[in-house]
Amino acid sequence: MINLVYSMERVPIDRPSCFLAGPTPRSKEVKSWRPEAIQILTECGFDGNVFVPEYKEHRDILAGLEHTEQIDWEHHYLDYCDAILMWVPRDMKDMPAMTTNIEYGLYVKSGKLFYGRPDEAPKNAYLDYSYRKFLGRKPQNTLGLLVIQTLLFVRNKGLITKYDN
Repeated sequence: MINLVYSMERVPIDRPSCFLAGPTPRSKEVKSWRPEAIQILTECGFDGNVFVPEYKEHRDILAGLEHTEQIDWEHHYLDYCDAILMWVPRDMKDMPAMTTNIEYGLYVKSGKLFYGRPDEAPKNAYLDYSYRKFLGRKPQNTLGLLVIQTLLFVRNKGLITKYDN
């Protein structure tokens, strides 16, 4: 059964895990892409921890000590998760994905990063190029394909068995 782990929540790293990296909405008016990813993971039968770097309820994390605690939480679970699913539906006005660029650079050579973006998302050419160059993989252009690719990686590590296609 899928176990959602939201910002600042702590769990032992003792089951398959996936981190949902990518831009986070900074206002209630901007829709997050993560609920769709969680739905697909659930439908595919993922049985593990899903690290969701958002609070269960929206709140401002851009100021003060809480922001550095968020960064530390993300780095902890990015380092220890089995796979990083990085979806970059970049929107320069509402979700510019500047932190995502840094996380991408930190983990692109880790072997556990799986990256995708919608075709219409701007300013992803550098990510596309380096993903192909360093990992020999084509960026996925749908969230569904990216989720499946990530699950197959986790499955091949012997960590899940429910997804058979």
